[in-house]
Amino acid sequence: MSHCPFCKKKIAMSKAFCSRSCKENYFQLIAIQVPKPFLKRIFVFCTNEQREKEIEEFANRHGWRLDLLKNKINELAIEYGYRTDY
Repeated sequence: MSHCPFCKKKIAMSKAFCSRSCKENYFQLIAIQVPKPFLKRIFVFCTNEQREKEIEEFANRHGWRLDLLKNKINELAIEYGYRTDY
């Protein structure tokens, strides 16, 4: 048995993803690039309300799904030390 790279469900060895939506989400998550200055600005200089608004505007500007962008930002925030927990 293999695992879906996006949701980690068990799948058959002959399949790469468990569903079409997992495939689309996986490749869109890879395509999302968040610049370090943007991360610094939203975590150092913005309040929580401002941060949410900035993230939403950033997602709309680039045509990315908001939930995937938030996941990517949370991963990068932990990696760069702006956050300690997920």
